[in-house]
Amino acid sequence: MAAWWETLKKGNTSSATAALGNTGLAIVKGFAAAYSGSGAMFASAMHSVADAINQGFVFFGSVLGEKKPTRRFPTGFGRVINLFCMIAVIVVTIIAYETIKEGFHLLKVPKVSTHFWLNAVILTLAIIVDGYVLIKAMKEITREARLEAKGLGVVPLAFRNVGRAAPPTRLVFYEDLVATLGAVLALLAVVVTRFTSFMWLDGVATILIGFLMIGVGFRVGYDNMVGLIGVAAPQDVEDRVAGIILQDPDVTDINRLRIVQEGRFYHVDSYLELRPGLMLSVADDIKFRVRDSLLADPDISDVTLGILEDNGILDWEPGTAPESSGGAKQTSN
Repeated sequence: MAAWWETLKKGNTSSATAALGNTGLAIVKGFAAAYSGSGAMFASAMHSVADAINQGFVFFGSVLGEKKPTRRFPTGFGRVINLFCMIAVIVVTIIAYETIKEGFHLLKVPKVSTHFWLNAVILTLAIIVDGYVLIKAMKEITREARLEAKGLGVVPLAFRNVGRAAPPTRLVFYEDLVATLGAVLALLAVVVTRFTSFMWLDGVATILIGFLMIGVGFRVGYDNMVGLIGVAAPQDVEDRVAGIILQDPDVTDINRLRIVQEGRFYHVDSYLELRPGLMLSVADDIKFRVRDSLLADPDISDVTLGILEDNGILDWEPGTAPESSGGAKQTSN
């Protein structure tokens, strides 16, 4: 039991928080939608259902993604989270379709919603809960991107660096951004239809929420398709890895550096140039020393290094990814 709990604690906290919060919101909104007949509340409830299912999937995917490499899967399970996120995209798309269909039905046959205060209170609660989860996801983005932010400064940093976050954190960010906007739209529709004769606004808000869900689905789907193929690490990660390598006094240059992102982890493949005249046993010791320094970084899960004698040409400069000149014998870890 203790081992099982320790494994669960390694999962993405943003997705776990979002799954619990959206489960509660889905129940409350569903009750309110059935009781009052509000189409916008129905759309918001459907969105919360989709979010709860997706983020539950993503949380368990993030737990599986933390499993250590095995003989059969030597590079680990980092891409499992991308598969779970793709399942989440399918769920979002199906629920978005049903939401849009309901919106068009409300445009043809408008319904007069009742229990205004019930809807208003619940949607206000939804804005607060989804907003809290959104802020938590923003803080998680800055933490995963290794950025310092205080107060409202976390908002612009999160928007600029969302691509550097782990797949589950990106999913939570996008979904709760849309969930918060959707709750605001639904509240606006409830207020306007209560105090004016613009009954069609209920259907319009429902359709807009559905299209927002589709937008999230396409964005998350694209990000995770790229992740499944295997994507290069961001430039700042590449520079950080190069900095760790070049800190070693016996490494004179980097001949080749390739970093591939899998889930939230990175795989490093590099050829190092060492000062001339070293014995093979000494060069091996240097290689293992550099490898251990790289593996000390919590974001790096796998390192493969080759060693070369310094060729007298500067191959590595910050912001570049030098390719091997070929003809070198690789020494792996």
